[in-house]
Amino acid sequence: MRAPILALALALSLAAAGPAAAASFPCAKAETPDERAVCDTRALNDLDVEMGVRFDILKDLLPMGNRTKMQDDQETWLTDRRACGADVACLTAAYESRLKILRSVLSEFAKQGGQ
Repeated sequence: MRAPILALALALSLAAAGPAAAASFPCAKAETPDERAVCDTRALNDLDVEMGVRFDILKDLLPMGNRTKMQDDQETWLTDRRACGADVACLTAAYESRLKILRSVLSEFAKQGGQ
């Protein structure tokens, strides 16, 4: 179980050290106001990197039924994020809310020993 957590820590540290580029989509192709705001705002970019890494780790760790629900929840969250447009405060709140859930799921998974 330590390997995924170590991988998360390594990925987050590498992402923080690298150039500004959102993890969940290519900034060069950002089309919507929310995507452009994430790419243009370092704090949002950092939240997006963390969200992308945590989502990818959980997607690989969770059983199929939980994985499907998490994917559906992510799609709903993306719709909510898009509704924020370029409003940085709204986007920040959306990311913090989603990250709270993803952190909790990962923490619970770690407590259960990945079973």
